[in-house]
Amino acid sequence: MKHIAIVTGASRGIGLAISQILLSLNYVVYGVCRNPENCNYHHPEFHLLKGDLSNPNTIPNFLNQIPNIDNISILVNNAGFSHFAPIEEFSPNKITEMTQVLLTSPMLLTNSLTRILKKNEGRIFFIGSISGIEISPWGNVYASLKAGLHQFARLLFDELRKYSVKVHLVIPDITKTEFYEQLNIEPDADPKSFLLPEQIANVIKFILTDSAGQVIPEILVRPEVFKIKRKKFEK
Repeated sequence: MKHIAIVTGASRGIGLAISQILLSLNYVVYGVCRNPENCNYHHPEFHLLKGDLSNPNTIPNFLNQIPNIDNISILVNNAGFSHFAPIEEFSPNKITEMTQVLLTSPMLLTNSLTRILKKNEGRIFFIGSISGIEISPWGNVYASLKAGLHQFARLLFDELRKYSVKVHLVIPDITKTEFYEQLNIEPDADPKSFLLPEQIANVIKFILTDSAGQVIPEILVRPEVFKIKRKKFEK
């Protein structure tokens, strides 16, 4: 029986790249996303489940769709979205939605699957953000939630290591994905100034194929140079 991996936000960007790496390592991958029909990638062992992580009631619904759920050995908490603005411009609904997707849902998923992961001596990956470390203009809500996710992962590492469950926090810097679609900045054209989703996925592969007896609890991945540009909007 093949091992099963769950990846949130699996239909594009970093989540899709991680899913493809896991498939290459012979995992059956169940991806969770809002709109599975928009994903153009297909593989016989890649199964996209519809789930809105801003609604906690959907979590048991999509978990119940996974056959052989007791074979889950990897959980990748990756899903997220960005919204940067002065704090007074956030609506209460937007703050609640971001909190649910970026912090509460990873906690709920981890809570739901930890007993299985203990039995299988599995792994939990958290995809963090450089925003959770550094100060960014108008990044108040997003950065605070990512910092909270970082701390949750760090505390979980110590809690679960005695059960041989390995917890890994991967913190990417600027990565060229759809993340910047709604922002007024974007990665520079210089290919040395941004990461690609495949590079983050290769970090996951490195961790999974690393020597037994050691764990990488946290890794920060940064591009070679720092450059970013403001988008030009037509007047």
